[in-house]
Amino acid sequence: MPVKSNTQIIYKEMPQGYPDASRTFEIRKGTIIIEDVVLKTDEILVRTIYAAVDPYLRCFMRDPSIESKIIPAMLNGDVMYGCTISEVIKSNNTEYTVGDLVESFSNWEEYSIISPGTFQAAALRKMQNARNSSYPISYHLGLFGFPGLAAYVGLHKIGEPLTPGQTLFVSNAAGAIGQLVGQYGKILGLRVVGSAGNDEKVNYLLKDLGFDAAFNYKKHKDFDAILKQTCPDGIDIYFDNVGGKMLDAAINNCNDHARIPLCGMISQYNRPSEMEPIHNMFIVLGKKIRLEGFVVNEEAERYGEEFGETFTKYLIEGKLKYQEHIFNGIETLPEAFAGLFHGKNFGKVVVKIADL
Repeated sequence: MPVKSNTQIIYKEMPQGYPDASRTFEIRKGTIIIEDVVLKTDEILVRTIYAAVDPYLRCFMRDPSIESKIIPAMLNGDVMYGCTISEVIKSNNTEYTVGDLVESFSNWEEYSIISPGTFQAAALRKMQNARNSSYPISYHLGLFGFPGLAAYVGLHKIGEPLTPGQTLFVSNAAGAIGQLVGQYGKILGLRVVGSAGNDEKVNYLLKDLGFDAAFNYKKHKDFDAILKQTCPDGIDIYFDNVGGKMLDAAINNCNDHARIPLCGMISQYNRPSEMEPIHNMFIVLGKKIRLEGFVVNEEAERYGEEFGETFTKYLIEGKLKYQEHIFNGIETLPEAFAGLFHGKNFGKVVVKIADL
């Protein structure tokens, strides 16, 4: 019987500041004999095809004594996990057959057993007609996954009214979520301004995605000044992916009744003991600003169908583009994750682990 590689990415130790590919993770080589795997009732064995690499996973990497109902802490020695696309290769579950493609929140390993009652099973979903799709399967981790849903939910649940001509500012605008927020904002008739971490990304926002204005935040230490320049009529909607000083500056430049969907805080994930404060909350009161966070997976039931239909329509019409940054091989997962926090990615980061 053939022996197959089953490499795993192990969470080795809690990062002190930024994650490091070699210190935070261990690449553990292993093997598996598919024929020898015995599945319990309702279990499936999957082969991982793609793994998403997302900044929010850094929030799992903390002291386990810090409790959270939303984000459980990882333990040293755990197999790292995240959103994946996999192929069922063995099944003892009547809902799944060999060859099915599934999405899940599962382990970073080449082969994985998904058992009932686990968080992996709770997120398990069969992908219908994915093999015959006209767009890349990896889009289900980005444009049609949580990043796309986050863009849609943030704008509609918190950003409304989406009045044509109003100004939408998006931070981390060339990232997995920001690029969709900006494009969808343009489709809805908003004036869209974005920030990004290098000139290549800024040019992409302006020339490829049609943003009205964009700036390299690393070249402008005075965020308040650059926002006054690029948003001369003030900010009506700020889609926040970074938090910290950029959020502070955006609040300063908000108009009355502005809306701020809080989607991510990537500038703060690596400084848990010294997070940057917001200094101008009185402006939120005085200008009657709506400032609200959301957890995207909690919104899937309400918004999932309309989001999928809307973004599929605009993708087919050529009004939406999606930039991916694809790494190849499971061994590249630590490098891909660590690079997120230094702006090395361009678009949605996905690791291709196997061919279909």
